[in-house]
Amino acid sequence: MIQTRKRERLEKSNQEQAIASWINYLNSVRLETLSRTLNAQDTNLEKAMSTIDDTFNTIKDEIIIRNRGGEKGMHGFIAEIAECGIGNARREIAGKAPNYIWVNDNGPADLIRDGIEIQQKFVNAGNHLSLQAIKQHFEAYPWFLSTGRKYQIPQDHYEKIMYLLSIPEEQAYKMPTSNSEFSLKQWKEVHSFFEQGDIRVSDIEPSQLSYKAVQKGVISDTLKAEKTSLKETDKALRKQAYAKSKPTIAEGIKATSTAAAFEGGFTFCAAIIRKIRDGKQIKDFSTDDWSEILKESGVSFAKGGVRGASIYALTNYTATPAAVANSLVTASFGIAQQAHLLRIGSISEAEFLVNSEVLCVDVSVSALSSFIGQAVIPIPVLGAVIGNTIGTLMYQVAKDSLKKKERQLLERYLREIEQSEKQLDKQYREYVNRINSELKQYFMLLESAFAFDIKDAFSGSVKLAQYVGVPLEDLLKSEEEIDDFFLN
Repeated sequence: MIQTRKRERLEKSNQEQAIASWINYLNSVRLETLSRTLNAQDTNLEKAMSTIDDTFNTIKDEIIIRNRGGEKGMHGFIAEIAECGIGNARREIAGKAPNYIWVNDNGPADLIRDGIEIQQKFVNAGNHLSLQAIKQHFEAYPWFLSTGRKYQIPQDHYEKIMYLLSIPEEQAYKMPTSNSEFSLKQWKEVHSFFEQGDIRVSDIEPSQLSYKAVQKGVISDTLKAEKTSLKETDKALRKQAYAKSKPTIAEGIKATSTAAAFEGGFTFCAAIIRKIRDGKQIKDFSTDDWSEILKESGVSFAKGGVRGASIYALTNYTATPAAVANSLVTASFGIAQQAHLLRIGSISEAEFLVNSEVLCVDVSVSALSSFIGQAVIPIPVLGAVIGNTIGTLMYQVAKDSLKKKERQLLERYLREIEQSEKQLDKQYREYVNRINSELKQYFMLLESAFAFDIKDAFSGSVKLAQYVGVPLEDLLKSEEEIDDFFLN
C-alpha cells in the first residue's frame, strides 16, 4: 500500500512537471522565434542600407561624373537608377528579394520589375505632366503596351493627373484658363489624352519619387531621406515582431484548457487503474465507483485549469521559471488542503506546520530535479519528467529514513540553520573586511608602479611583483642588475 502511494505520488509529480515544462516550451518557442526574426532583421537592414549606398555610387559614377544626358536629360537617368535602388531596398528591409533591374541599353524599356518592362518619363517641359513624352514614345513603339508593359511618371505628375480626371466638366470651366497649378487648359489636355483610347489610365503608374527628388542637386538628400525612412520601417518591423512574441490570451486559454484536460484525464485513468488493481473489473464498477472516479477527475480538471493559467501567468508576467511556478501552484494546493484539515480539527497546529514545511520541501526538490533534468536532457517535457523522477526517488529514500524522528529533526534543523546563519554572517564580514584591506594595498602598489617618475615606477613595480608572489631572486631590482641581465 505504501509503495502504491509512493508510485501514485511520483506519477502525479511527473504529470505536474510535464505541464509546467510544456508551458515553458510554448514560451521558449515564442522567444526563439523573436530572436531569429530580430537577427534576420539585422541582415535586412544591412542589405537595404547597402543597396541605397550602391544606388548613390552608381548615380554619381555613371551619370553625374560622366554628365550623361546633359543638364536637361540627366535627371531621367538618375530617376531610373533611383527607382530601382529604392524599390529593391524597400523590399529588402522587409526580408524580400530585390525585384527591380535597371536595363541601361537606351531601348524601349528603362527598367524591369517582376518581369514587367517599364518605360519612365520624367518630363516637366510645357507642364504636360509627362503625357506628351509618353505619346511620343508610344508613336515610336506602338506595340509597347501589348503585353502588359507600363509607363511610369513622377509621383507628383500622376497625382495631378488623377485629380484632374476626377473633376467634372462644369467644375473645370470655373478653373483658371492658364498660368496656374491646375488650369482649364491642363484639364482639357489630360481628358483628351485618355479619351483617344490608345493609352489607358491603367497603363500608367506613379514612380516612388517626385520630379524634384531626382534632380542632380537633390538626389543625395533624397537617398539620405530614404535611408531614414528605411530605419523607421525597420523599427516598426521590430516592434511588430516583439508584439507577436508577447503572451496572448488565446495561448493562455490553450495552456489552461490543455492543462485541465491533461490533469483531469490523468486522474480519470489513474482512478480506474487503482480500482482494477484492487481486484475490480471495469464491467463490475458500481454507480458509486463511477461517481467517485468522476468526482476525483472533476477536481483534478479544475486544479489543472488553475495550474495551467497560473503557470502561464507566472512564467510570462513575472520572472518565474516554469518549474518554480508549478511548485508554487502545487504548494498552494497542498497548504490549502492542510489548512482545511486544521480547521475541521483533523490535524494539530504543529502537524499543520510540519506538513506544510515537508510539502514545500517536496515541491522544491521536484523543481530542482526538473531544472537538472531539463539541462541534461534538452528534449522538451521529457527531460523535466525524467529529472523529476530521479530527484524525487532519491529524496524519497532519505525522507523515509527520517520519518519517525520528523519533529525532532525539524526542530534541530531550524536551530542549526540559525546558528549556521550567525556563524556564516560573521565569517562573511571578516572576509569582506580582509578583501577590502588587500584591495586597498594592491591599488596603492599598482598606482606606484605606474607613477610618472621613472624611478618611482621602477621601485613600485618591484614592490608590486613581490606582492603578487614573484620570487625575489627573479626580480631586477637595480640598474646594475638590469645592465648585467641585458648586456652579459
